[in-house]
Amino acid sequence: MFQEADMSVEFIAIVVMVILIPGVDQLMVLRNTLVRGRIAGIATALGIGLASAIQAALVSIGIGAVIVAVQPMFEVIRWLGVTYLLWLGIGALRSAISGTYAQEEGRKADGALFGFRDGMVCNITNPKMFVFYLALLPQFVGATAPVMHWLMLALMVPAFGTLWLIGMALAVNQARNLLLRRTVRRAIDGASGLLLVAFGLRLARET
Repeated sequence: MFQEADMSVEFIAIVVMVILIPGVDQLMVLRNTLVRGRIAGIATALGIGLASAIQAALVSIGIGAVIVAVQPMFEVIRWLGVTYLLWLGIGALRSAISGTYAQEEGRKADGALFGFRDGMVCNITNPKMFVFYLALLPQFVGATAPVMHWLMLALMVPAFGTLWLIGMALAVNQARNLLLRRTVRRAIDGASGLLLVAFGLRLARET
């Protein structure tokens, strides 16, 4: 059994593979960058990163295991996540159908706040992250290792993930003028709306 954190190449490779898998986080950063600009996209990434760091810390001190074990608590968090994803998805679909964006694009000053909120709420209400940390970390940290060793490895996930999402926001922002053409924007809203609803329904079906 490891007594110290095992920051191996294998661990880093697993973390990198996980953050590269397309999912809600990437979709949220993509859409918020397109809708509200670069700052909003970066803020979304930071919100996601903070939520993931909180989950990592809770797992490291043992609370994450309690949340997973106590089914009612786990279910409350899961259904909050389902509700939020469906709300975002339906909102995107309504934008795609109406094709009206002038007022929304004029609210750039609120972009950072809205982006951070979306990223934070969407990730913190995903209880599957607790399951992921509980499955991954014991493979590389001993059960009797100090909490700081657990934290050191656990926080690598939000650290790498946040950097990747910020890079994505910056890249998407470079093509923003092209992607904000009305027809392209409606297509993106429609696709992202369908994906968000699909993610929400998938989370709702999981037990």
